[in-house]
Amino acid sequence: MRKLLIVGNWKMHLNASQASLLLHRLSERIKIHHDIEVVLAPSMLALQPLSTQIDRRKFRLASQNAYFHDEGAFTGEVSFTMLRELVHYGIIGHSERRHIFDEDLNMVRDKVAAAIRNEITPILCVGETKHERDEGETKQVLHDQLMTALSNLTAHEVGKTVIAYEPVWAIGQVAAKPDQVEAAVTYIRRYIGDVFNELAAKKVRVLYGGDVAPEVIHGLLAVPGIDGFLIGHSSLNYESFAGIVEAAHRWQRNRRSSGEGE
Repeated sequence: MRKLLIVGNWKMHLNASQASLLLHRLSERIKIHHDIEVVLAPSMLALQPLSTQIDRRKFRLASQNAYFHDEGAFTGEVSFTMLRELVHYGIIGHSERRHIFDEDLNMVRDKVAAAIRNEITPILCVGETKHERDEGETKQVLHDQLMTALSNLTAHEVGKTVIAYEPVWAIGQVAAKPDQVEAAVTYIRRYIGDVFNELAAKKVRVLYGGDVAPEVIHGLLAVPGIDGFLIGHSSLNYESFAGIVEAAHRWQRNRRSSGEGE
């Protein structure tokens, strides 16, 4: 059974001291759960100080972004090579990076390869806009994003990645329905199985990235193929985020006791 993964993306919020306080509040409320991996993605500025404060039995760290060259004359950039001693994960291809900062398919591909090269697990974000969904282009968008981003990886490497399906049209707008999420997740796994192999499709963890609250966790986790969440706004509220982790733990425990996870 794949371990659930819950990632809190703090985006461009919190200075170093505020981030430290949020981590402290989360540490007070979140228990050690061996069946759930909890990952925090603070700002680049806060990564280093939080790496000395974090309880690694409870949390791991992720970068929100990094550059694909390992080093060089790239003023203002931080490479995956610089981050490899600080983080286990790196968020790549987030919709805000694609649509605000114009990161194209090839740049996302190069960042995924750079993360793998530096032994950092990519959390690859894929998903369609409202216009693309309205035009019936969801599968084509997912196909193009997956095909390019994973093109330099082996089947073994793909199996160790994380893919976050984030329907851009649903973020902060309307909640995606379970059948819509299921269709996208099914397509993602089918694509990986067809292009790489079934073992990679079975091992890769697929997250739902969108508006998530504790009360909707069970319904979303019931969607076949979902292994957790990439959470934005709610991850800044320690009570809400801790509630999501606890709700996921209860769901996992109930599933195991009923034999569904065998």
